[in-house]
Amino acid sequence: MSHILIVDDKEENAYYLQALLTSSGHVADSARHGAEALVKARQSPPDLVISDLLMPVMDGYTLLRLWKADDRLKQVPFIVYTATYTEPEDEQLALSLGADAFILKPAEPEVFLARLRQVLENVTGAIPASPKKPSGDEKELLKVYSKTLIRKLEEKTLQLEESNRALQQDIGKRRQVEEELRWKTAFLEAQVDSALDGILVVDTQGQKILQNQRLNEIWKLPRQIIEDKNDAAQIQFCASRTKKPKEFSDKVAYLSSHPDEVSQDEIELVDATILDRYSSPVRDQTGKYYGRIWTFRDITQHRKLEAQYHQSQKMEAFGQLAGGVAHDFNNILAVIQLQAELLKCEQNLSLEQLASASEIEQAAQRATNLTRQLLLFSRQQTMQPHDLNLQDVVANIAKMLKRTLGEHIHLQFKFSPQPLYIHADAGMMDQILLNLTVNARDAMPKGGQIIIETSAVEFDEVTAVQTAQARPGAFVCLSVTDTGSGIRPEILPRIFEPFFTTKEVGKGTGLGLATCFGIAQQHKGWINVYSEIDQGTTFRVYLPQLTTVPDKKTVWSSLASIRGGSETILLVEDESALRTVIQTTLSRLGYRVLEAANGVEALAVWQQNRDAISLLLTDLVLPGGLTGTDLAVQLLEQNQKLKVVYASGYRTEIGAQDFLLEEGINFLTKPFETDKLAQTIRNRLDQI
Repeated sequence: MSHILIVDDKEENAYYLQALLTSSGHVADSARHGAEALVKARQSPPDLVISDLLMPVMDGYTLLRLWKADDRLKQVPFIVYTATYTEPEDEQLALSLGADAFILKPAEPEVFLARLRQVLENVTGAIPASPKKPSGDEKELLKVYSKTLIRKLEEKTLQLEESNRALQQDIGKRRQVEEELRWKTAFLEAQVDSALDGILVVDTQGQKILQNQRLNEIWKLPRQIIEDKNDAAQIQFCASRTKKPKEFSDKVAYLSSHPDEVSQDEIELVDATILDRYSSPVRDQTGKYYGRIWTFRDITQHRKLEAQYHQSQKMEAFGQLAGGVAHDFNNILAVIQLQAELLKCEQNLSLEQLASASEIEQAAQRATNLTRQLLLFSRQQTMQPHDLNLQDVVANIAKMLKRTLGEHIHLQFKFSPQPLYIHADAGMMDQILLNLTVNARDAMPKGGQIIIETSAVEFDEVTAVQTAQARPGAFVCLSVTDTGSGIRPEILPRIFEPFFTTKEVGKGTGLGLATCFGIAQQHKGWINVYSEIDQGTTFRVYLPQLTTVPDKKTVWSSLASIRGGSETILLVEDESALRTVIQTTLSRLGYRVLEAANGVEALAVWQQNRDAISLLLTDLVLPGGLTGTDLAVQLLEQNQKLKVVYASGYRTEIGAQDFLLEEGINFLTKPFETDKLAQTIRNRLDQI
């Protein structure tokens, strides 16, 4: 067992050699540089020293030179073990200074130990070797040592410079990476803060890692809750703002204990806000679980729009249903009305029978008005303007308004003393009145007063500028005033927007005022509104006034006084009862009537009587694939002198035509009176 001193400034190198030597049965000690090694060796000389060359304080060459100059140490073998001085001249210098061996790092353990044993055997052999002394001139050796040291210092300097350049490059890359990371972090934070969704990220222990401003706004979180790092207080606060707090808390607890669960649902807050809640685990590419992310999106407006859309779909379906009902119902009413009028023409009726026939006629007329109102409500009317007295329009709908609004509403009318003529669609005027009065009624749930007023207004250049949308000229004003709750100032600018409503879901489509606005614009007019909270609201509809008084409407004569004729008429009507009563009416007027139930039958009748037929009276909608319009086109191609009168009880059918239909000229709206039928037929036949 030998005592060996290891001299190396690298702790890991010294540790490795100590472990190797100890495991081989030696006792090893270490020093960090040559000066320390000399102190230790002079106190207790070792059996062998193993020294590196490049060390601080005192390098290996200096240690070797001083070692061999020391009388007590020069006989101790000296092994140089280096990874820096690897040139042949380095080994030669070490051996010249008295080194017993020169070994390059790293050496295999077996090779190293074998060389170590060889050196020790030379010392402890049968004939002990004399201590190895420095060979050569001392000055020459110092000169070589200086050159070697300078060369190594230069090499080391180059290595350090290279290492420094590499380090600077690494530092530059690291700074670039850090800067990029900072930029990405700032970008992500800005993106999270500007997100429309509320975002919350928690770690595996429920501690808040990230929370954006939108989340604070959605939940209206107080500052102390935001600053609390633990999510428990925030969960409790948020749960208290939902309509189902326990369900909210239970869901959070469940997802927190089930890292693999992904969840999406809707929650409703106590202020009626609806949130879409989404939660998913946060994992890296290896699948390691880091926590959970929650997002909350306010979908209240989206749900309102959906509800409005569904309501409008219902209204559209209702309109389709109303249109279909009106088509068939008007045919039935036409039969009743014509039969009642034919009955009144009988000469031998008693006064009581005449009164009964009149009652039937009036009931049919009331049913006709109801059908018109049904189509009006479902928006199946198309615009057909006529010269109208606004006073008459209001008076005609007055009874219906009283029934619609209810007994708790007091309805008052204030008419202008002089007639107010406009060129407008009577049905659309009714629609404006109906929408405005129904809105007024809804603003007075406990009852109140509605005043409907008509007046003439003149706008000059000055007053037109002071009134929104106004322009100079003569106008009539239809105003509807209520004593209701009024309209809040913040929503007043939006009341004419489509689908905007303050009513509960199912109680309004948000299309009423938008429809009134559109009708006014179609008639080249406008609407103004004035409202005060708890005082009431006034809507004023301005429409252009006719400057000349229109001719009076045609007054239909009684059947007995209307001039008939002997012409042949082709009547095409799929409703058999209506076809029969029209045929009877026209036959009493002297006409020859040929009947057909559809377009195909009509073509067959035409082929046999084409030279005799003077007028075609046809419904617009016919079964069998050939419409009244198609039939008329085919017959007119064969006889351009043929006169045509169309009939329909469904306004949408009228709007679908690409030619002009004029009431009483070439068109009859079902149900129609006997005298109107007779006069229209005669006028059409006499038309050149």
